[in-house]
Amino acid sequence: MTYVPKGSAAKGPYAVDIDPKRAGWTYSALRVVEIGPGGTHAFTTGESEWIVLPLTGGCTVHTEGGIIELLGRESVFSGVTDFAYAPRDARIQIASGAGGRFALAGAKCERRLPARYGSAPEVPVESRGSGTCAREVRNFAAADAFDCDRLIAVEVITPGGNWSSYPPHKHDEHRPGAEAELEEIYYFEIEAPDGREGFGYQRVFPSREGGTDVLAEVRTGDAVLVPDGWHGPSVAQPGHAMYYLNVMAGPGEEREWRICFHPDHTEGYR
Repeated sequence: MTYVPKGSAAKGPYAVDIDPKRAGWTYSALRVVEIGPGGTHAFTTGESEWIVLPLTGGCTVHTEGGIIELLGRESVFSGVTDFAYAPRDARIQIASGAGGRFALAGAKCERRLPARYGSAPEVPVESRGSGTCAREVRNFAAADAFDCDRLIAVEVITPGGNWSSYPPHKHDEHRPGAEAELEEIYYFEIEAPDGREGFGYQRVFPSREGGTDVLAEVRTGDAVLVPDGWHGPSVAQPGHAMYYLNVMAGPGEEREWRICFHPDHTEGYR
């Protein structure tokens, strides 16, 4: 399954629980947990490294190395957030006084790095594209922004009516210096001005015979898996900004984000 509608990947305390087994691949994982006021959530990291990323609200992350306080944010559309890195082979507890929703972006890994705090002001924010392809990229755990073993994760805000993840691109084969093999999860939230629910579209199409082929209407809480293929555009409904969290990891010896753009599309909109 490449299109994962809201609720279809719920499990236990998680509104979204996509592990490598469910996705049919090896590394990338995503969980979304909602914690009520005064509530807690505990989990073991196992063979994966994880980033605790507030979607709404703030929290305290208890790790074996200490306590990490996250101020969080009002919503994914209100700005960049701070975050916490949790290493593999650890027990983690998240506590939230006011409550909130939190994404856990994960990747199966080998090295055990220390638990760390990621500061919101230190997150590199990039304006990418122009015109109707303009969007904001928050590179909080990009390969060159924050140290992880395999995990790469970024957030993207696409204004209403715009296209992002454009031109279509791929990262499904290892070509040294040109392309890195990465499994990818897109998790979506759509802005709802005055409570009006919005939607968007996500396209993935084959880069090889029999490859992934999906055109999905996406709403808040949906996800799309990209095991291979050209992906993009991500299209936001006019009047409704689109947020997505990208979680990536792969088998390469180097942790790097190298992509190949589709040759039939204009590259001026990157």
